[in-house]
Amino acid sequence: MAVKIRLKRMGSKKNPFYRLVVADERAPRDGRHIEQLGFYNPLTKELKLDTEKAQAWIGNGAQPTETARALLKKSGVLKQDAQPEKQLTAKEKAEEKAPAKAAETVEEAVAPEEGEQAAASEPEAE
Repeated sequence: MAVKIRLKRMGSKKNPFYRLVVADERAPRDGRHIEQLGFYNPLTKELKLDTEKAQAWIGNGAQPTETARALLKKSGVLKQDAQPEKQLTAKEKAEEKAPAKAAETVEEAVAPEEGEQAAASEPEAE
């Protein structure tokens, strides 16, 4: 069972507020949760969070979603620089490898072969 720290939307139409909750990742967004950690009101930018509970859940392996991670950083539960590596798509991985391969071939083409380099460094004697 994977546990996530995420936002649960509450409030009425056009007047949202969110509860920061710990929930099973398979549960619906607004469905059952394990524990409530706090709340966030985006209209007033009010954030109230039980930092001890949040740190305990993170210590037990709960993974925050991107938005929850930003709120946890804002409240000081997570460090600003502690950010996991972004999962790359197959296309991004290919683009990352392609420039590296192109740079290698350019270096090979520019660098003369060893025999040519030795002949060029020695002056010709006649």
